[in-house]
Amino acid sequence: MDEVRHQRSGRAARQAERSRKGGGVGRPYILRNIPTYDILGEENLLKIEAAADRILAETGIEFRDDPVVLDHWRQAGAEVDGVLVRFPPGLLREVLRDAPAEFTQHARNPQKSVVIGGRSVVFAPAYGSPFVMDVDRGRRFGTLEDFHNFIKLAQASPNFHHSGGTICEPTDIAVNKRHLDMVMAHLTLSDRPFMGSVTAEDRAEDSIDMARIVFGRDFVDSHCVILGNVNVNSPLVWDGTMTRSLRAYARANQAAVVVPFILGGAMGPVTNAGAIAQSLAETMAGCALTQLERKGAPVIFGNFLSSMSLRSGSPTFGTPEPAIGSMVIGQLARRLNLPLRCSGNFTTSKLPDAQAMMEGTMSMLAAIHCGANFILHSAGFLDGLLSMSYEKFMLDDDLCGSLHSYLDGVKIDDDQLAVDAFAEVGPGNHFFGCAHTMAHYETAFWDSALSDNEPFEKWEAAGAADAATRANRAWKQRLAEYEAPPMDIATREALESFVAERKAGMADMWY
Repeated sequence: MDEVRHQRSGRAARQAERSRKGGGVGRPYILRNIPTYDILGEENLLKIEAAADRILAETGIEFRDDPVVLDHWRQAGAEVDGVLVRFPPGLLREVLRDAPAEFTQHARNPQKSVVIGGRSVVFAPAYGSPFVMDVDRGRRFGTLEDFHNFIKLAQASPNFHHSGGTICEPTDIAVNKRHLDMVMAHLTLSDRPFMGSVTAEDRAEDSIDMARIVFGRDFVDSHCVILGNVNVNSPLVWDGTMTRSLRAYARANQAAVVVPFILGGAMGPVTNAGAIAQSLAETMAGCALTQLERKGAPVIFGNFLSSMSLRSGSPTFGTPEPAIGSMVIGQLARRLNLPLRCSGNFTTSKLPDAQAMMEGTMSMLAAIHCGANFILHSAGFLDGLLSMSYEKFMLDDDLCGSLHSYLDGVKIDDDQLAVDAFAEVGPGNHFFGCAHTMAHYETAFWDSALSDNEPFEKWEAAGAADAATRANRAWKQRLAEYEAPPMDIATREALESFVAERKAGMADMWY
């Protein structure tokens, strides 16, 4: 155990040094130093945009159970027929000119505020699983204790930048009250940026009101401090629950993350190009709606492409078609000059195994190369998003750490080129003890927290633990060592009073 602690303290020192020098983990967010990967030329991008314009103008999108939205579209110049709205070509792009290309989401700890847009990359945990699992107890419904645990695991890691949102559903709390406990947990157990509730307009407003207690009403009115992740009911339907929550965030000057969930062959066509055109149409409409509610409100262009097994009808995640489709989504978002949430660490595997890491790495690299600024689902995603895994969380945490170094790119200067080191070492000799190696040995390479790099015999003698076993030990140790960030006593008491009053004012609802 002493050796483990020594290794952890040495690793922490190296991470701190890399952070001090502007690289590695521990930064409030990443500034990408590698280019995005653009796979389509101008002609094909114009074809996709023209297809999206035809969908918007000819088929249209339904906006259900929210008359305010229909009034917004009438005043903007769209054609409204009942709940069906058709959009003249160019209308949505014109409205979106008012949306900011990048913005700051402020954290309770100002040193952990993040920029979303431009060259920035922000990692946040997975979102929305009703189940949790670990290798000790298996798969089970998530509880508030699990929710707290995952916030603590993320807060204690230097590899994340954001606390996330509904990391898992705390199913032991009433449906109409659990948002209060979740936001309370984000605000007290973490000092990073976070996401609020979107499952009802009043729950979105509760989330924003709790943020106002912490940050101050005037500050919140002029600065983004909370995100709300809203989903299109694909294909081509926006329901009132989502638009009312979207508008609640926008009118408070907080950022909606607008995300269609297109399962190819079910909620969209099986062809990548068709699904991309659909997602562009649906997302532009949602993003534009935020600007009609409040001009200049921050908004994030989101996307979630997925495939399915056409033989069984089961969803599949981490497959190559959505991954390469994300590259095109990135190009389209940049043409709209909007911050991007795209892809993440997706898998259909039921265990934190080789399938999980293969699929997760494919989809995570898609997020990196498509230019995503806010990467939700960076860690813990398992079982097609039905389960949040403790071990997978730790394995993904390690992958996120490696991606910090990957996104730093290759620095070129006289020191990095190391010509003097060649002169010192000469032909046929090793570089182990030369001055250049000694100056860089603590920070030269990313240092995995979970990989086993020992010789086979030493690994076998130590118990032959696989990656999931090492991850199981790691999350337990991290929880044991977790320390909550400080919070002003009066602020905490005000939050507790707000939560207690809101809960007392309504009966429990369990569905």
